[in-house]
Amino acid sequence: MSASGGTKAIVAALAANLAIAVAKFVAFLFSGSSSMLAESVHSLADSGNQGLLLLGGKKAKREATPQHPFGYGRERYIYAFLVSIVLFSVGGMFAIYEGYEKIKHPHAIEAWYWPVGVLVFAIIAETFSFRTAIKESNQIRGGLTWTQFVRRAKAPELPVVLLEDLGALVGLFLALGGVGVALLTGDGVWDGIGTLCIGVLLIAIAIILAAETKSLLLGEAAGIEQVKQIEDAVVDGETVTRLIHMRTLHLGPEELLVAAKIAVRHDETATEVAAAINAAEERIRAAVPIARVIYLEPDVYSESAAAEGVNPAKSPGGTDH
Repeated sequence: MSASGGTKAIVAALAANLAIAVAKFVAFLFSGSSSMLAESVHSLADSGNQGLLLLGGKKAKREATPQHPFGYGRERYIYAFLVSIVLFSVGGMFAIYEGYEKIKHPHAIEAWYWPVGVLVFAIIAETFSFRTAIKESNQIRGGLTWTQFVRRAKAPELPVVLLEDLGALVGLFLALGGVGVALLTGDGVWDGIGTLCIGVLLIAIAIILAAETKSLLLGEAAGIEQVKQIEDAVVDGETVTRLIHMRTLHLGPEELLVAAKIAVRHDETATEVAAAINAAEERIRAAVPIARVIYLEPDVYSESAAAEGVNPAKSPGGTDH
């Protein structure tokens, strides 16, 4: 992912959510609508989430240290996971609580034009933020569907902003529906039902975000296309005759670790083997620039030993030849 593209989407979402949060809270004060209160907390939580993403991006840029020799690239995954927790606890659970209270103790909405006007404004602002996230995502999405993009993206920022903005837009329409039906029927219970639906929506999105970010935190291998590019680059047919097996691991969204055992000719000298390894590393970095940490172990390939050994391809990022 382009770091600038992700930052642009985050800043657009942050600006929209801060403005919307203030407008929603003012609407709540004038109208007493629980949907407006839930939505104002939702927007405030989203603003905090964007702040967390920006903080994670900044911390991830720190240089490697002896204690953390592979750097801090995974900070971006950690802060994205925190976003899912905030969305679940602050946004979702509060909305469910507020919706339950409103259903249990309903009251009519006052000054209806405040919540309706703010919701229309919020829909326009969130649409602008969502459009920015879609535009930035399209630059790197390629031929993937949106579901595939969210599931396979190694950089968490754009999928997080996309899901947040989508949830915000759906939540706004739910709030508008709850307020609208409450005004038409004169029954404030509908406002509470709309609030309850918003809470369920936010919790569902938080669970999706948590599941996807958990996978990144555990450590994901390079994508299929990148694995193929590395395989093609490492073997030159002369000094490196075969890729025996390989492991890949994302140390961060834009940093990949490659560890592989390669076959060299049995009669090569140590100097020739060292030169072959250096050349293979250069080819790998040229083919996949994010492959910044590379460990290559030379070996002499044996058909019989390979037939008796375990299959490294059974583990993520592994390949056996």
